[in-house]
Amino acid sequence: MNNKKPVTAIIVGAGHRSMFYSLLADEEPELLRIVGVADPDPVKRRLAAEKFNMPEDMIFNSAEELAEKPKIADVIINGTMDKDHVPTAVPLLSRGYDMLLEKPFALNETEMKLLYDTAKKHKNIVFVCHVLRYAPFYRAIFERLPEIGDIINIQLTEHVSYHHLVVSYVRGKWKSEAECGAGMLTAKCCHDLDLLMWFAGKAKPTYVASFGTDVAFSPDKIPAGAGTRCLVDCKIEADCPYSAKKHYIDHPDRWKFYVWDCFSGQNPTLDDKINSLKSDNPYGLCVYRCGHDVVDHQSVLITFDTGMTATLNMIGGASKAERNIHIIGTKGEIKGVFDDSIFAVRKINQSPSCTRYYDEEIVDLKIGGDKSGMSGGHGGGDLLLVRDFIAAVRGEATSPCAPSLPVSVLSHLTAFRAEKARKTNSVVPITDGFDF
Repeated sequence: MNNKKPVTAIIVGAGHRSMFYSLLADEEPELLRIVGVADPDPVKRRLAAEKFNMPEDMIFNSAEELAEKPKIADVIINGTMDKDHVPTAVPLLSRGYDMLLEKPFALNETEMKLLYDTAKKHKNIVFVCHVLRYAPFYRAIFERLPEIGDIINIQLTEHVSYHHLVVSYVRGKWKSEAECGAGMLTAKCCHDLDLLMWFAGKAKPTYVASFGTDVAFSPDKIPAGAGTRCLVDCKIEADCPYSAKKHYIDHPDRWKFYVWDCFSGQNPTLDDKINSLKSDNPYGLCVYRCGHDVVDHQSVLITFDTGMTATLNMIGGASKAERNIHIIGTKGEIKGVFDDSIFAVRKINQSPSCTRYYDEEIVDLKIGGDKSGMSGGHGGGDLLLVRDFIAAVRGEATSPCAPSLPVSVLSHLTAFRAEKARKTNSVVPITDGFDF
């Protein structure tokens, strides 16, 4: 395409993530222009149409309605719910659109294969939104990997804060595998498994084992005096750390794009919010009575064809949200904390003058997690991902962070097989039965 013109995009699923990616059109209109929207929610359609001044003939009730037309833009920004990714993506890929696709891009192996085969057949450019690759912290680590030799072991941990666990995975959209189609590992740790595969390079995963349960919110933990709704009939609300009042009234903006989504673009008062939590807002339910059935912690062990091993530990309910990484190679190691944007590079040194047997360099990026000084979250990665996607569509060079669909398939496949391993208490081959 003519790379002097902005890439034209249609938003499919005008939710929080796709609207955020679309902000690049405000910041750099010479790169991206939003020209249409498809969403079954009339309020979200209207808000997107007003923001980007869309004509009526570029506003669609659904992805299916859009797919009935010949290709009318360059790309799709697909931010639909997880269970809708493949059903909305496949018809549009078949129309020839390139696509920025929110993760997880599929919820099972059948869906994953369908989307992969479709993109391969139509030669679409598909970027799955593994945005943490673009965070300066992880990119800097990736660039330093050659210094530590061949990788022996990678250790990743994700500590999910108690309030994030509750809003998303106990009260929220991802509380039940039956409802959202994904287990906790797929829903929460797509970023981490993608990072693992990215750092592993040419090494391919071979086997996986996994263990995990729900400890904090299992039915036998319901405390005496707990009601059905925190602000209606709970006798212990004042002392409960998971009180909806404490989480969503005392901190009304912390998770507003989830909790107050029921107001559909309105500006509710504090009384409106309290009444909502008292009525049918799912975020007002007692955490022990939400139908939650996903694990709140899980450990994964992976082997690779090079002999390398890796672990991922997801622990929900932590006081502080934090991602840690430790990569050990034959010549040294890298260890750091994403949320602090600090990591250490240690290299073996056996010279007589080195009393501790290694040299250490502390790398402080001085940005701290999401506080990157750039637009967007995920350590500044969100809009960097969109810029790279546009470069790929234009046929320009992309960064080393650019996600490839085959690697995205590997990370998702590992998640699916890890869940199988957890549920069957067995060691499961990862790539058996899947033809790349």
